Amino acid sequence: MLGEGIIKGMAETARNFLGSYVSDERLTTVQYPEERSPQIENARQFPFLVFDGNDPTKGLRCVACQICEKECPPKCIYIVKSKDKRPDYKGQMQLYPATFDIDLSVCMSCQICVEVCPFESIKMDTAYELSTSDRFGGLVMHKHQLAKPNDHYRKIHPTDAAVSDAALAAEIAKAQAKARADTEAKAKVAAENKTKAAAAPAPAAPVVATA
Repeated sequence: MLGEGIIKGMAETARNFLGSYVSDERLTTVQYPEERSPQIENARQFPFLVFDGNDPTKGLRCVACQICEKECPPKCIYIVKSKDKRPDYKGQMQLYPATFDIDLSVCMSCQICVEVCPFESIKMDTAYELSTSDRFGGLVMHKHQLAKPNDHYRKIHPTDAAVSDAALAAEIAKAQAKARADTEAKAKVAAENKTKAAAAPAPAAPVVATA
């Protein structure tokens, strides 16, 4: 029937319009920015850096491996490695990014940086109100702007964050078990060396010739 699609569309519009007076579910229009529709968990906008604890400098998970920088299709990530090392979330000495910049005007939100990161250190944020009057420098995010706590990640992506936390907890447990095993092995070797030294015959006293 000619015009059937138009009739169905108008009927749906009328249903929403009249139903909006009696049902909140029919209020399809959101009065933005005073009101905001809740975002779904899988929503993604631009990357951010995850840190553990309360200090974004000490708790930053990124070790400046530069994999994300190399794999980024539009080349919007810029990383400079540090010259020194500091303990990471597992207690191992690692490099860290002295500089970590992302140009959001170039980023295509493809999430490849998240997929290739082996340290669960870069994730996708849901923030989208990033407009600025400076179209160049205003959209270049620096390390201190990109760093956000793990609690923020748990809030916006709870399912993925739970998987990430479990993987990191397993890595930490493995590192701690290895450290204990190394300590026990060193203590055992030291005890064996001490026992061997105690069991070894004492050197014979030198013979002094008399006239």
